[in-house]
Amino acid sequence: MSYQLLYWPGLQGRGEFVRLALEEAGVPYVDMALRKDGMPKIVASLDAGKVDHPSFAPPVLKAGDLLIGQTANILMYLGAKHKLAPRAEAGRLWANQLQLTIADIVSEAHDTHHPISTNLYYEDQKKEAKARARDFREERIPKFLNYFESVVRGGHAVGSRLSYVDLSLFQLIEGLRYAFPKTMARLEPSYPKLIALHDKVAARPNIAAYLQSKRRIPFNETGIFRRYPELDK
Repeated sequence: MSYQLLYWPGLQGRGEFVRLALEEAGVPYVDMALRKDGMPKIVASLDAGKVDHPSFAPPVLKAGDLLIGQTANILMYLGAKHKLAPRAEAGRLWANQLQLTIADIVSEAHDTHHPISTNLYYEDQKKEAKARARDFREERIPKFLNYFESVVRGGHAVGSRLSYVDLSLFQLIEGLRYAFPKTMARLEPSYPKLIALHDKVAARPNIAAYLQSKRRIPFNETGIFRRYPELDK
């Protein structure tokens, strides 16, 4: 099956977690964020007048006649289809639980630069952003990373082989490094299993090739993880 990934152009965002799974699986897909004609299809996937199961927001995966929204939901589907999740129900639920927890910290990372409203520019909420980022750096990042460090066993987060959760933890570390380089340089020695997992994922042939390709959209200040030096003390 050839997939279409529907996500906003010009940014990694939540779509990147899906891209990593598709790249690792080595399955054909079209990233509509990279196509000039992609926006109408992206918008259509959100329109209840055009599709039966509209998504609230991208990412959306088109898989045959299916339109699947929500990052964790998409990854649960791909995990089962492409051996990126355990076969047993308990393992699949565990993987989804971890992915939803990753989604929590990703949302909190976003809220460091938009703590009041996504409808306001960062420049309109700088004071509040500094306070939110301080709490995120000092309290929330360690709390989440402590948890993820505790669940990595035998080199993986779920079972004894690579899963989509490992790919997502890689992306989480990448994003935090981009947005909060000083903080992560200070914290990373406390999380050897997470960093080893990150490095293992980065070295996988399909992922390594993707990271060096033009398909990998660079981090920038329109995505979830944004680098504002004043927020990383």
